[in-house]
Formats: sequence, structure tokens, C-alpha cells
Amino acid sequence: MLELDTEAFEALVVDELDRLPDEMVDGLDNLVFVVEDRPENGTLDTLGLYDGVALTERDRYGFGEMPDRIIVYREPHLAACETLDELADEIHTTLVHEIAHFYGIDDERLHELGWA
Repeated sequence: MLELDTEAFEALVVDELDRLPDEMVDGLDNLVFVVEDRPENGTLDTLGLYDGVALTERDRYGFGEMPDRIIVYREPHLAACETLDELADEIHTTLVHEIAHFYGIDDERLHELGWA
């Protein structure tokens, strides 16, 4: 299992966010990115989570709403990767996957597109 402390992992997440295309991130509104060690259930099978209401599902969403969250789980990523390059690629894929959920793209469509 790859080892990386929380600070270094967060820096890698920020680097991968910076590498995403402008078209993908320009529409992100009222959204925060969070790094946590593991999901609440303790599994190593979940790499990330979109916690919010997808754009396609929003009705009267607006000012004063708590921000949606994209959570990137550190320990599952480290368990799944053997090198830093592999880790960066996996974080990138997780970010794209969870951002797609923000835009209302479901897992089935993500599988079709090769992002799941």
C-alpha cells in the first residue's frame, strides 16, 4: 500500500483539480472539495462521493444553501495504487467521476464514457 500523509495527499488533489479542463470546472457552483481518510462505513472500496443535489435535480436551489461536497477518500486511494503516478491518475478519474454526478451524469453513463 502506498503511503502519503494527509497534507501531501491534499496537495495532490489540488494539483489534479488544477489539471481539469476549464469547461468542466467553470460551472461548479456552491461546491467544496473535501479530503477524508475513509467513508463512514470504513470501506476501502469507495474512492469518492458526491454529496449534494445534481444540477439537473435542482428546483429552487440558491442563496443560503449549504454547499454540495465532493469527498475524496485518502486511504482507499492509497490502498488501490502502487505508485504516485498511478495515484494521481486515480485521483483525476475520481474527480471527473464525482464532478459528473454534480452535473447529473449517472454511473451507467459514466461507465459508457469510461469514467467509472
